[in-house]
Amino acid sequence: MARTIQETRASDSIGEAARTRKPVLYMETIEAYNRWAELTLDTIEMQQLLPQLLDKVAANPQTDAVKLVDLGCGTGRNTRQLLRLASEDAHIIGLDTSPGMLDVARMAIDNEKESHASLSNAVSLEIYDLLQSPPAPPFFEGLAALMRPGGYFLLTNMHSEMGSISQVGFVDAATETKIRPTSYPHTIADVLKAAEKVGFVVEELNGERVRERKVDETMVGELGKRAQKWIGITVWFAICFRKRLW
Repeated sequence: MARTIQETRASDSIGEAARTRKPVLYMETIEAYNRWAELTLDTIEMQQLLPQLLDKVAANPQTDAVKLVDLGCGTGRNTRQLLRLASEDAHIIGLDTSPGMLDVARMAIDNEKESHASLSNAVSLEIYDLLQSPPAPPFFEGLAALMRPGGYFLLTNMHSEMGSISQVGFVDAATETKIRPTSYPHTIADVLKAAEKVGFVVEELNGERVRERKVDETMVGELGKRAQKWIGITVWFAICFRKRLW
């Protein structure tokens, strides 16, 4: 059974609380993300990757209307980018396990449409729990069932190098408690093996099979002071997959 980052680090929670003078609370992922939904999240990399992904989709003729699914859409950060970038006839679907995140996403998308009358795409936001078990294979099996042959999937995740020494967390403003959701530090090799097993192949984006990002000093100004502690650490990766046609 996969050992979670939560299990690995739980024994350190007392020491961490003493250092930060804030209590540390470990909880299940959905509950944690419901609390986290009010915080602003952003990613620079997806501003480059999403247009490249949509170019691949457009290059393959579709007999039906294009459906773009943002799986694990959270606050709708990338859903809104899809809304701005996708063709007008594309149906955009945001799926997440967290009602709190979806509430934020729904409000943000409504505001986006009100501000830009030209954004007419249909957008659906729904609760969808794909991760009923944590290991990588069940995730890709569920994903394969969701997608049609020839469909593309852009996966982004925390890098295992970062996951081996830390995990996602935030401070709940209401209680000043540090929240740590359950996390699994899957390696890129694990991800590739699990995806291939159920019929996915890697599609290059801009000549890259796997995009990995290590924090350096030049990124701190854009990412904020908290990024300083991650200088020299690979924190993020992205892989574009396509479901085989047979």
